[in-house]
Amino acid sequence: MLEKFEELQNRIDNTAMVKKNIIALVDCDSFFVSCEQKVNPELKNKPVCVMSGRGQCVISRSKEAKALGIRMGMPYFQIEGKMKEAIYINASHDLYGKISKEVMAVLKRFSPKVEIYSIDEAFVDLTGLERLYKKNYLEIAQMIRQAIKDEVDIPVSIGLSSSKSLAKLASDKAKTNGDGVFLIGSRKIIPVLENTGIDEIWGIGKNLSALLRKNGILTAYELVRQSDIWINKQIGIRGLEMKHELLGEMVSPVSDDIKLPKSIQQTSAMAKFTSDKDYIKNSLNYHIHRACVRLRKINAKCHGIGIMLRTKDFKVFYDKRILNQPTSFELEISDIVFEMLDYLYNPSILYRSTGIILDTFVQNSEAQLSLFADNEAIEKKDKLSKCFDKLEEKFGKNIIQTGFITKDI
Repeated sequence: MLEKFEELQNRIDNTAMVKKNIIALVDCDSFFVSCEQKVNPELKNKPVCVMSGRGQCVISRSKEAKALGIRMGMPYFQIEGKMKEAIYINASHDLYGKISKEVMAVLKRFSPKVEIYSIDEAFVDLTGLERLYKKNYLEIAQMIRQAIKDEVDIPVSIGLSSSKSLAKLASDKAKTNGDGVFLIGSRKIIPVLENTGIDEIWGIGKNLSALLRKNGILTAYELVRQSDIWINKQIGIRGLEMKHELLGEMVSPVSDDIKLPKSIQQTSAMAKFTSDKDYIKNSLNYHIHRACVRLRKINAKCHGIGIMLRTKDFKVFYDKRILNQPTSFELEISDIVFEMLDYLYNPSILYRSTGIILDTFVQNSEAQLSLFADNEAIEKKDKLSKCFDKLEEKFGKNIIQTGFITKDI
């Protein structure tokens, strides 16, 4: 059932000899905080915390804030008054999205294969670029890191290895490495796996961790020593892919194909508890517009539209509609949302927050015009949506306001 050390090392060496793939995971350090420090340099070297909507909890911390003992996800009421030296800033996701694009643009200049994993992480295939840059892979990673710092003023950590899973482990180690870069070569794999807890492996959640611990598997090395038959029986194909990736085999190559998200959610608390229907519509209108902007940025339309209302005592009411003809036009979506609001709304209830959820996406190029739809009207809506976006790009966020939007939401 257990593979011997020598057999594992030989397998790793043979994989490395067949093809030397090199994948980098570029991870922006404390990204939201770094963005705030970029636009306001006076915040550098200070204990800074970026807070979720309306300052509810910590979602990013500078190293100085970490040194104070401020933990990720810590609610503001727990730290208010206790750590007065820290600086608390409400998140500005539009700013972070803009800076993320600048970081990704630098990466795409170095390699033709860049897979954007999240707003602050990307996999980069560096295979074969030694010849182009006449540098080894560690030097190329340092060159990328310096370029991002010089051009975008965002610090990054870079992990290098022959698979995504190992590159992810390497990037975690790069954060504590002096030069911000860490390479896991074929001879480092087993020592690294021996010192990697099962919870540190990319893709292992709470339930799977509990299952593995129940079977006496506490480290990544103990996991890869299990036979393929056992892993397939206990975990399935995902477990097999995980094992092979941890052994340095590139199961999942870097892909620059654009992947549509499963959903776009735009939610936040309102400035006050209220049962005022117009005030609630105002909040929903804001969310609809921001969600539609995000949807058009990925050149997609949605079939699914959902609405969420959360009451003062945290009860949640939800409704959803599925459209025959997909859309990304806020005025069309708001008509449907307000119909759902009429169904959910109760004037005797105080509400604390609202939300919009868009899902079931199709790319614009794949959206089929219906024989029975008013295709001329659809084209006009698309053109008007593009005008909205161009005006916001030129004059700033929320220059276009649908309905009766005000800033007091």
